[in-house]
This record gives sequence, C-alpha cells and structure tokens, in this order.
Amino acid sequence: MKTQQYKNHVRYYPPHHFVFYPVIGLLLFISIRGICLDTANKWLWIMVTLLTVVTGWLSFMMRQHYALTSQNRIVRLELRLRYYQLTQQRLESIENQLSFKQLAALRFAPDEEFVSLLQRTLSEGLSPDAIKQAIKNWLPDTMRV
Repeated sequence: MKTQQYKNHVRYYPPHHFVFYPVIGLLLFISIRGICLDTANKWLWIMVTLLTVVTGWLSFMMRQHYALTSQNRIVRLELRLRYYQLTQQRLESIENQLSFKQLAALRFAPDEEFVSLLQRTLSEGLSPDAIKQAIKNWLPDTMRV
C-alpha cells in the first residue's frame, strides 16, 4: 500500500463507484433513449427513467448518510481523546469554534503537529485544505469509510 498523504488520501468503494453507478448511468441512458425513440411506449420509458433516477439517488444518499454520520462521530471522539492525551484539557471547550471539516482535516496531523496546528487554525482560521497542506508528516487514516 502506498504511503498516504494529501495527494492520495481520497478513497473509492469499487462496487459503488465502478459497478453500481455506471450501471445506473447506463440504465438512465437506455431509458432516456427509449423515451426519444419508442414513442408508442413513451410513458413506460418515462416511468423507467424516474425509477432509475430515484434508485440511484436514494442509494447514494443512504450510503453517504449512514457512513458519514458514523465517521463524523468517530472523528470527533478520536480528536477529543488525542487532544486530552496531549494537553490534559478537554477539546469540547474550543471544539465549537471549528467547523467539522476543519476538525476532520486535523485528524491527519501527527501528535507532534496536532496541538500547534489546532492553535494555528483557531488563530488564523485555516481552511480544511490549508490545514491538510500544512501537515509535514501525514498521519494516514486507512480505515475511514
């Protein structure tokens, strides 16, 4: 496995990204083509198109919603624990000053950079992307959803 860093930290789920969604795209193409070419069954093709769109949309939203909700809670808990272990103070007192995206970006910082980068984020209002780019020794997160 490659060493994780800013340039390669995006993760794909092959069954969804490379099988299910292409199949949904193909079905959508076929059903729209059916609407245009098969005028005798136009309403049937419209229904197939709507069903395909709704199926694709719902599967995307459900997959994202469940996984991201769980991951967001775990990331917050992980950061609270790390912050407490490093500073003997609770993160909750300053956590509400940061967006979740900023907190999520901070999880890639190793312990020796974490507290200073957190303080810098609070004082300078760093964006999540700027936080990730400021990390010198990337801490991989290979178990995320």
